[in-house]
Amino acid sequence: MKQTRRHAIAAAISLAAACATGLAWADSYPSKPITLVVAYPAGGDTDALARLFAEKLSTRVGQPVVIDNRPGASGIIGSAYVSKAAPDGYTLLLAPSTFSIAQLVLKTNGSSGYDVLNGFTPIVQTGSQPLFLVASGGSGFAALKDAVAAAKGGKSLSYASPGSGSPMHILGEMFARASGTSLAHVPYKGVAPAVNDVLGGHVPVTFITLGPVSPYFANGKLRPLAVASAQRSPLAPNVPTLAEQGYKDVEVTAWNGLWGPRNLPPEIVKTLNGHFNEILKMPEIVTRMAVLGTTPVGGDADVLGKTNAADYTRFGKVIKELGIQAD
Repeated sequence: MKQTRRHAIAAAISLAAACATGLAWADSYPSKPITLVVAYPAGGDTDALARLFAEKLSTRVGQPVVIDNRPGASGIIGSAYVSKAAPDGYTLLLAPSTFSIAQLVLKTNGSSGYDVLNGFTPIVQTGSQPLFLVASGGSGFAALKDAVAAAKGGKSLSYASPGSGSPMHILGEMFARASGTSLAHVPYKGVAPAVNDVLGGHVPVTFITLGPVSPYFANGKLRPLAVASAQRSPLAPNVPTLAEQGYKDVEVTAWNGLWGPRNLPPEIVKTLNGHFNEILKMPEIVTRMAVLGTTPVGGDADVLGKTNAADYTRFGKVIKELGIQAD
């Protein structure tokens, strides 16, 4: 009995010491520069958001926050790098919602070396991005019904996306199924070339986030036909949803979030989550995110974890049903 009691006391002392060490670690965090990995090239939406957040986080914590672009394989290369990093809060990942599905659509599925559901620590969902169906000004489509009628009337109708296997590609295939049309997917390597070809009239429509296309609405070079969210977007309140136009089961919203490696200490998660929730409330940040077609989200770390798991499950089924695969 005495030996058991001694063991219990020793265990309690060890636990208290570990907690004290963890709290001290959290109190001193960060004590050196933080690396924020972006698994895409510089210049895109995710990179722009990362640089926006890095500037504000650096000011708040008093340490440099360095952007490290590690593009390739629909974000898998950069994500894999972070998954293998030490769980000390100094290597983080800002990822778009492609994070949830990249492994499901790539031909290299299973060889990336990380678990998208359990291999990372969610920190905060930074934003939500509604996806829009947008037509070229020269397409002759004044409304969604015009594009559907053209596709059903035997006209070959193609749509551009920022890449095969992207949320935009998935949305395009979901809409084609729901509308009973045959749409030809034209994938590009990124948002900019996809938008440029729609602007040039080479492809009549695209499924895309709002930021890259909204500057062309006023001059008529591009025309929004629908938004694929549950409600109209406050960033473009005059654009009707797909559900309003008869396509109730076609809903895809992109998002972005901050992750750490697996087993990131709760104290570090709490520190970073607190900073980001304050950053996301800053009027300057809200305004600049709106330019990128993004609405701040924030909240507890669990919000991001649940969003990721829900997309993985839902779109995993859609990807299998429709045979969607990245190049």
